Amino acid sequence: MIVRRGKVPRAPHTVQRGQDGALALEEIHGSYGFSGPWSRKLHVRGYPTEVVAAPRRAPFSLAPKPAPAAPLQPFHIPTGKLPYAGDPVRGRTALFVGANTTLSVCKPVRSQPAGEFFRNGEKHELWFVQEGAGTLASEYGDLKFHKDHYLVVPKGTTYRLELSTRKAYLVLVESRWPVYFPLRYLNSSGQASLSSPVVESMAEAPAFRPPVDKTGRFTVLVKHDGGTVSALTLGRHPFDLTGWEGSLYPFAFDIRDHHGIAKATHAAPPMHQTFESGAAPHHGFAVCSFVPQPEGWHPGEVPAPYAHFNVDSDELMFFSNTNYGARKGVIADGALTYHPGALPHGPQGDAAERSLADRGKMSERLAVMVDTFFEPLRPTAAAWRWRDKGYSRSWAKRWK
Repeated sequence: MIVRRGKVPRAPHTVQRGQDGALALEEIHGSYGFSGPWSRKLHVRGYPTEVVAAPRRAPFSLAPKPAPAAPLQPFHIPTGKLPYAGDPVRGRTALFVGANTTLSVCKPVRSQPAGEFFRNGEKHELWFVQEGAGTLASEYGDLKFHKDHYLVVPKGTTYRLELSTRKAYLVLVESRWPVYFPLRYLNSSGQASLSSPVVESMAEAPAFRPPVDKTGRFTVLVKHDGGTVSALTLGRHPFDLTGWEGSLYPFAFDIRDHHGIAKATHAAPPMHQTFESGAAPHHGFAVCSFVPQPEGWHPGEVPAPYAHFNVDSDELMFFSNTNYGARKGVIADGALTYHPGALPHGPQGDAAERSLADRGKMSERLAVMVDTFFEPLRPTAAAWRWRDKGYSRSWAKRWK
């Protein structure tokens, strides 16, 4: 959706002056060069290029370390066991990486230091909030978040994740391409069709705040070049907008506002899609939300999904709770599974037989799935360290 906040001139690239007569300076935040979604931002009196100290390398890196060479295998990472530590930047633990996609878990215990900001200069970000609450503060305004929120942060946004809880538990997916609602859900006017499981007007845009018209030394940490972090020092506060207008900005969407589509027999994953990135299914990824909804009611329905072998997709699935019948007895809250496209996978043990008792009943599951397209993922050293070593053999067991 195109959103307008604060004060911007009616026509782009025309004069606007503040109360003291200063010329507001225009910045375009664009994607796909000058061809994709964009926003125009009006700075109260200075451009965001006013660096007052030589750029320096940050004393930490977000570059993931690869896992040791190992045979092809599925992974189960009990991310609930990962420690809480750090802030929303330094606390990121990358678990799976590809040429265009990275999945991390972040369990911060504090906000970033005062006067410090972050900008992902190489990837768009999609967060899922498993636990905690706070504010995503950016030049666009303040975006409140809480448990079960998705947060979409465009590449190049300068922001801070400010916690209002003692700690948070977050899943982060990074993509080379913008993250958006699937185009097939939208009509020619950009509205969600009446058969879509998502309604674009339920997405929450930032609440505008007055410009922070301050001078000083403000550090912006910029992630680039595969995880290198450089520190820029600005002489003006980066949240200095008098207004903005456009379609490229952070937004929040509650996973429970994804309205599940039920049918008499098993509903395949494309029916659960919430977002996509790139040009799925040709490249990029799809994000599916498995939300509470009735199981199939056909008299012969098997509610557990079929075993499947999607040779062009690697699958990552984060289980917010354990109410997912195909994995009962194997996972705990916060489990993350990885199934490479070269291996079939499906329900464990006697899950299919047990699922017959759930026919037509309400499922209270909550899970997020990311399917890449033509992009193999690789585990990191952290994924290897925290993996469930017996997971590859779990299908041979009979879970009771």
